[in-house]
Amino acid sequence: MSAPVRMEAPPWRCDRPAAAVHAALCPEFAPLIAAVGQHCRGARGARRASLCGRPALLRRRTATGLRRRARRLPDSGSRQSFAEGTSCVNALSEQILSELRRLLSEMSDGGRVGPSVYDTARALWFHGNVTGRQDAYAWLLAQQQADGGWGSADFSRFRHAPTWAALLALQRAGSLPGVADAVQAATQFLQRQPDPYAHAVPEDAPIGAELILPQLCGEAASLLGDVAFPRHPALLPLRQACMVKLGTVATLPSGHPLLHSWEAWGTSPTTAFPDDDGSIGISPAATAAWRAQAVTRGSTPQVGRADAYLQMASRATRSGIEGVFPNVWPINVFEPCWSLYTLHLAGLFAHPALAEAVRVIVAQLDARLGVHGLGPALHFAADADDTAVALCVLHLAGRDPAVDALRHFEIGELFVTFPGERNASVSTNIHALHALRLLGKPAAGASAYVEANRNPHGLWDNEKWHVSWLYPTAHAVAALAQGKPQWRDERALAALLQAQRDDGGWGAGRGSTFEETAYALFALHVMDGSEEATGRRRIAQVVARALEWMLARHAAHGLPQTPLWIGKELYCPTRVVRVAELAGLWLALRWGRRVLAEGAGAAP
Repeated sequence: MSAPVRMEAPPWRCDRPAAAVHAALCPEFAPLIAAVGQHCRGARGARRASLCGRPALLRRRTATGLRRRARRLPDSGSRQSFAEGTSCVNALSEQILSELRRLLSEMSDGGRVGPSVYDTARALWFHGNVTGRQDAYAWLLAQQQADGGWGSADFSRFRHAPTWAALLALQRAGSLPGVADAVQAATQFLQRQPDPYAHAVPEDAPIGAELILPQLCGEAASLLGDVAFPRHPALLPLRQACMVKLGTVATLPSGHPLLHSWEAWGTSPTTAFPDDDGSIGISPAATAAWRAQAVTRGSTPQVGRADAYLQMASRATRSGIEGVFPNVWPINVFEPCWSLYTLHLAGLFAHPALAEAVRVIVAQLDARLGVHGLGPALHFAADADDTAVALCVLHLAGRDPAVDALRHFEIGELFVTFPGERNASVSTNIHALHALRLLGKPAAGASAYVEANRNPHGLWDNEKWHVSWLYPTAHAVAALAQGKPQWRDERALAALLQAQRDDGGWGAGRGSTFEETAYALFALHVMDGSEEATGRRRIAQVVARALEWMLARHAAHGLPQTPLWIGKELYCPTRVVRVAELAGLWLALRWGRRVLAEGAGAAP
């Protein structure tokens, strides 16, 4: 987590309680809403009721209003501004609901996932022919960071796989402009990097690291010679053990978790066959590798299905570039499950404006949930995480799902995501706890595990599916508070408030992100319900600052860019993240309206 930022609550006083703004619990919301009104007055035509029509103007006027920190609106012009601001806030809320409704209605296309350096580079490597893929190579070159590596410099542990893969792919495209310099920079980057697997394997290692990284190192050694690269020795025993196990199996069943990393161990196309979507383990890299081997060993009817899958997966990135792929696809269970779960965290699950879209998704999930649970995609192995969240969603929708599907993954006091996994996931157990409590089932073991996996600040991190501590923290707070109206955790609340950055947002890296700020608001939303007046004022002041930050960055139909989810590298499930962003902004706007309404009600 980022270094805590000390928060000093300004002294509370109420000079003129006769006006709603004067009696408001948090005066920071009043100038914010008034500033929004100023923006609306300056807009014309169709943009008049839209906060996104002139984002630059909105940023200027919002910032101006907040800098004033006015405690009263003394004149009629200010009161008019406040009224118009309130109207515009309502308009923005409706705009958010409209976009959420559209996103939910689109979730029948397999899912939307941002482009992946690793999968794109691996697919280029297995494709072998530079001709016809120049645009994909150009995209790959454009993703290289200034230090020569690929991936976010904020999270160095997740840079080795994409950098190795990109370096190898570019070795085959030496004739293209810029490739030679990129290869040299990448080589120097890898030589400089400390080896995160020199002595041990971190709990939050990328998916399949024990198979993928040794394989990439071996390919690089044969191609680049005796260069002093990191060799990841701690991974080698794990890879060896896995290869021994795989050697005893002729063909893995469709959807087996190990197929997701088939490109790192598959030596014959007969060890796997495409699933009903045409994929090998819902992985573009694995599918591209399998296809290359199948073509080499003679054309098979399955190659066409793999080609069709790769085309669909590429379109899911919305990059518009053939040969640019996501890290995983499809995600036609994970995407709707997490989206509806997020709506619940924001208090939006039962909103009338979303009712029909939610109903359709719930009906699909109910029909798909079997005795063995659900996985991230229809044709992939079931896991505890997706199963638990699906149970939560179905219960919230008034269904009566059986808990037996989740019990398959229970081992002692905890739940494993997949049977045989190396280490348990904090968030999987958080979601299992939430499901058990919603369903009214005993959950003492899961509760103890979640409580025991806090960091010294009282928050949750070291998560294996998401790089930010804010993700498991938001979900843990919701799970622990479920069914306990008076639940409080002062330590977690204090740490969360202190972690707000000077700009008003939250983030585990060097900057704030919209997604992580939304998670912080989800947690505060739960905590606010059991706080006394002083605590609620403290929270409201923090939320007002967050709202300012979010308004300055919100754009209608924006496409999230920051990869924070852990796969073979960090990736971004764009619809899932966009739902979180919109739900967080909607919650902050509702917070402001509620605070001002409470103030009006308190006025004599």
